[in-house]
Amino acid sequence: MDITTCATLAKLLGAFFYYPPNGQEVKPLITALLHIDQLTEWQNGSLISEQCQILADEVTNPELDYQYSVLFEGQGSMPTPPWGSVYLDEEHLLMGESQERYREFLQQQGLKLTSGMNEPEDQFGLMLMAFAILLENNKPEVAQQLITDHLLTWSALYLHRLKHNDVSSFYRSLAVIAEQYLMLLPTT
Repeated sequence: MDITTCATLAKLLGAFFYYPPNGQEVKPLITALLHIDQLTEWQNGSLISEQCQILADEVTNPELDYQYSVLFEGQGSMPTPPWGSVYLDEEHLLMGESQERYREFLQQQGLKLTSGMNEPEDQFGLMLMAFAILLENNKPEVAQQLITDHLLTWSALYLHRLKHNDVSSFYRSLAVIAEQYLMLLPTT
């Protein structure tokens, strides 16, 4: 997969893992998401096509914003927190030591993620978007470091939980696609 495609897929997936499904940031990206199976050569193309069909069936679900809120903002008990520190730090808390290391890494690269919200930068979608920015800025080695040192250390557990959530088939499918995307990335 070439760098441009890699960055495009990271931005696309990152946006849907970060922004609400009916948000102005992702509405123009829905068509691309529903046809993500055509954007690259996937290891398991039929699996990705199946997930695209599920996404297409669910994208108009009136409960989708609520499902997003439960999974990404925390309506009551949050079944699959999207922040790395929850999975990496001993006490499973936000803003832990792993988050601080990631923040320092971003600062060393001159990246400051300003979402306008007061939340940790180690959110799965934000990390994918930061990866895309590094690729677009012609920093493939640093982008690789972000993936291997900061994202892959916890993403398998997170995506596993999201793939098995009882809240949303849309986000189960999105987790499958993200997992397949990460498998396309070189890990050395």
